[in-house]
Amino acid sequence: MSERNVVITGSTRGIGKGIAAELLKRGANVMISGRSTAAVDAALAELRPHATRSRVAGLACDVTSGAGLQALWDAAAQAFGKVDIWVNNAGISHPRQRAGEMKSKDVSAVQETNLLGAMLATQIALRGMRQQPEGGTIWNMEGYGSSGMMTPGMSLYGASKFALTYFNKAMIEETRNSSVKICYLSPGIVLTDLLKRDVGSNTPEDLRRTLRAYNILGDRVETVTPFLADGLLAEHRSGDRVAWLTGGKAARRFFMSIFKKRQVMSEADFAAG
Repeated sequence: MSERNVVITGSTRGIGKGIAAELLKRGANVMISGRSTAAVDAALAELRPHATRSRVAGLACDVTSGAGLQALWDAAAQAFGKVDIWVNNAGISHPRQRAGEMKSKDVSAVQETNLLGAMLATQIALRGMRQQPEGGTIWNMEGYGSSGMMTPGMSLYGASKFALTYFNKAMIEETRNSSVKICYLSPGIVLTDLLKRDVGSNTPEDLRRTLRAYNILGDRVETVTPFLADGLLAEHRSGDRVAWLTGGKAARRFFMSIFKKRQVMSEADFAAG
């Protein structure tokens, strides 16, 4: 496999940083980004030991800013020569509250980061990849709500992901027969700061009920990201989905939970979050 150059938004922690580490181990060059220079610098210090046969760089970037995203593209293109893969991973959640109880600023922040940010980044990456003879692949990250599943208190986050799925489908059609591919990346339920903020806002009873399901279906970052990294580097057609928690896997886990309990997360994980 030829050397790949990858940009990942929202990659100073959690799934994004985990994917970056796994890609570096596989010889890909990676440009990370986060909201602050301090966060980027700290992540780079952790990631550099993995870059034994690849390069890693980073830039602070506000994904709600077209100019900031263009600067991120330009920095990656200058550092690596081209961008083969762009991953829209940046996202935020909110405490589990019904929409009518949330502050307006929180509503705006979730939609601007999760939806507008991914739209702007896709636009920037698409323009850049069209200028490259080899084109490239843009990946948008799925999450709770992408499939249309609904839970009280998750309406705003879920709406951002459901809308992003529509946008992704539209982009697949708009780029048909071009050198740019649009794909889906679906990590499943992963213990990250994002999940801690969501689940940690539950009542103690709700938390225990949620943990029962998450210990069947959930995983930690280090379990999921090697699979996601391999998926990103594989050859794909536009519209392909790399999904860790498939329907079949979920069904098998529920069946096996009758005989053996998985302990992936505990109340202590969310108390610390």
